[in-house]
Amino acid sequence: MKTAIRICLVGVIIMALASCGAEKFQVTGQITGANDSVLYFENVGLNGIEEIGHVTLDADGRFDFSGEAPDAPEFYRLRISDQIINVAIDSTETVTIKAQYPQMATQYEVAGSETNQKIKELAMKQITLQAQAIALEQNGSISPDELRDSLGRMLHSYKEDVKTHYIFTAPYAAYSYFALFQTIGPWLIFDPKSNADDVKVFAAVATSWDTFHPGALRGENLHNIAIEGMKNVRIIEARNQPREVDSSKVVEAGIIDIALDDNHGKTRRLSELKGKVVLLDFHLFAMDESPARILMMRELYNKYHSEGLEIFQVSLDSDAHFWKQQTAALPWISVRDGDGVRSSRLIMYNIQAVPDYFIIDRSNNLVKRAAQMTDLESEIKKLL
Repeated sequence: MKTAIRICLVGVIIMALASCGAEKFQVTGQITGANDSVLYFENVGLNGIEEIGHVTLDADGRFDFSGEAPDAPEFYRLRISDQIINVAIDSTETVTIKAQYPQMATQYEVAGSETNQKIKELAMKQITLQAQAIALEQNGSISPDELRDSLGRMLHSYKEDVKTHYIFTAPYAAYSYFALFQTIGPWLIFDPKSNADDVKVFAAVATSWDTFHPGALRGENLHNIAIEGMKNVRIIEARNQPREVDSSKVVEAGIIDIALDDNHGKTRRLSELKGKVVLLDFHLFAMDESPARILMMRELYNKYHSEGLEIFQVSLDSDAHFWKQQTAALPWISVRDGDGVRSSRLIMYNIQAVPDYFIIDRSNNLVKRAAQMTDLESEIKKLL
């Protein structure tokens, strides 16, 4: 009997230690003016809202919620009735929030998290945009056409601001993901279904999440949205230009397409290489390391081209004549981006430094980038 008791106690101790060892995050703070109100802490998941916990606030208004630290950025919210404060968590951080009810959605302060400070900025911008849109709609002195044009300019300005100062500066950040799903009324501000420019923004964040949060469900969800958006945009373009576009050639692709002139003056598209395993390489021939890198790529090309490998090399060199000289004898596809290191393609593929490369499978799906590979040749062989 004593032995059995001793075994049970050991089990309890092991479970307690395991629980204590789990990494936690904490959301704590104070909401004044909300005495006897129920404060909910909820997970804003891909499948809907799920309550994590709740507390009835007293006159002091203090609260403290915690949870297991996520492997990739996850989103939560503090809610009293219809007043909401959004919170992103990506580590064991402690986020402190102080607010005043019943205007807590706009009158709050956040500490301990730059990410959540950015989310607050974005939330305030969205609230201002919504108020401006409502004011326009209620203005009886403007015509429907003027209303539509004004709303269009307002949305365009908002998106340019958010892209420039938030998304493209840190596409891997939780606040960039948050920005993609902001709404005005029931509609997403960034339209991933039919707006080609907005689809590229979704694709840029999706590509970045592949690198910084590999395997994250939210990253996979972004990829699915971007791929579907690319397909929709191509279908819309085909319908709008029936004489120039063969709708049978509208295909779904898991890449951000690149269309540039090669060193022979012919326009080459990355998406046209479907059916081959592609090494997409962003390169500067002006670099000291270029000759050795080109030699390595020649060996791969000579060895696997007959099995279905193709190289699509994007040069970022500013001197077009120099680039043509360097690529004259190369057997693979060599194109040049005239925007160089300021190219928007670098942003969309989240390239922080050149050179950088990706591998793409036969179905036109981007599989991995350089940072995710330890042996490029073995990764290529897996796809052939």
